[in-house]
Amino acid sequence: MTSLHLAVALDGAGWHPAAWRAPDARPAELFTAGYWADLVTEAERGLLDFVTIEDELALQTASLHLPDQRTDQVRGRLDAVLLAARLATLTSRIGLVPTANVTHTEPFHISTGIATLDHASHGRAGWRPQIASRAADAAHFGRRATPQLTSEDVQDSTLIAARLLELFGEASDVVETVRRLWDSWEDDAEIRDAATGRFIDRDKLHHIDFEGDRFRVRGPSITPRSPQGQPVVTSLAHAVTPYEFAARSVDVVYLTPHTHDEVVTVTAQVQEAQRTVGRTGTPLKVFADLVVLLDDEPGAAAGRTARLDELAGTPLTSDARIYTGSAAGLADLLLDWRDAGLDGFRLRPGALPHDLRGITRRLVPELQRRGAFRTAYTATTLRGHLGLSRPASRYAVPR
Repeated sequence: MTSLHLAVALDGAGWHPAAWRAPDARPAELFTAGYWADLVTEAERGLLDFVTIEDELALQTASLHLPDQRTDQVRGRLDAVLLAARLATLTSRIGLVPTANVTHTEPFHISTGIATLDHASHGRAGWRPQIASRAADAAHFGRRATPQLTSEDVQDSTLIAARLLELFGEASDVVETVRRLWDSWEDDAEIRDAATGRFIDRDKLHHIDFEGDRFRVRGPSITPRSPQGQPVVTSLAHAVTPYEFAARSVDVVYLTPHTHDEVVTVTAQVQEAQRTVGRTGTPLKVFADLVVLLDDEPGAAAGRTARLDELAGTPLTSDARIYTGSAAGLADLLLDWRDAGLDGFRLRPGALPHDLRGITRRLVPELQRRGAFRTAYTATTLRGHLGLSRPASRYAVPR
């Protein structure tokens, strides 16, 4: 049986809006490095491929498209890239994939940040590019306006993608620029020969000369080529436009099907997107996202969810499938969906640390018993965990 890939998406106290009020939550520690260190080291103990760390350019909101004034939910977060760099020194195997916005952040800054993370983690860095879907985010920068989603738009992923089409095009340019910057130093550009006084071979540093509709970047990067050469790029997608962005630009895409039949449908759409954009070489890795609340005692997870719903004042909703139940039941679901065409899963713990431990201490052993998940890390880099080879720099000339 082919081993599946498992990742977890970490966000604040968990993906349930009331998770910070759960009995075992740690709300006083959400903005401390120690809290995040505990979460990521727990994920590494579970042998997970990687963790993703959420980020945004504005305070969290209960609405997809508008800010709110609520005070009963977690607001505020640490910078994901900087946090990942701190966590790199406390872990040794698990991949670290922070979110970084591409609409209001310079590609050069993203490239150096993620490349630095790859150096700090010895090859375990990834990146989730994210567009600014809320027009209000632009007010923090004052450089441009972005489209305002309407209440009708947010009911349909296709309408959202259509409204944000220009931003997806720009995002493709950003990822391409970042990738070129990662390649702009050849692997052996550093000489470091004190005797001759030569630190670098200037012929092995390259101008990338990218020119798009919104920006130009000459390069080269200030950061030498990192251990993976190209850190892993991932994205979340709900409709054809983001499927095509993923097919054009990233290594791993997260989808949000709710049923086995939807897995078949959306994976076929992703395959079609790869054909549409002419993707060649390594096929896109396809993961499904699920929000999970895990307890092995019958009815315990549903009861815990109901209590959190009562605290929140409304039932939990999500773009992704919400699973409440036992680890064995979740293993059944994952293996069924895997057989429908998925490479892996990104699980969103409903409440932290409870549901992360449910993943690492109950789900992982259950999958291991079924021969569906690793019993030890066999690679040292994130690309290695995912079975992706290390690419050569596009600018390297055979010598």
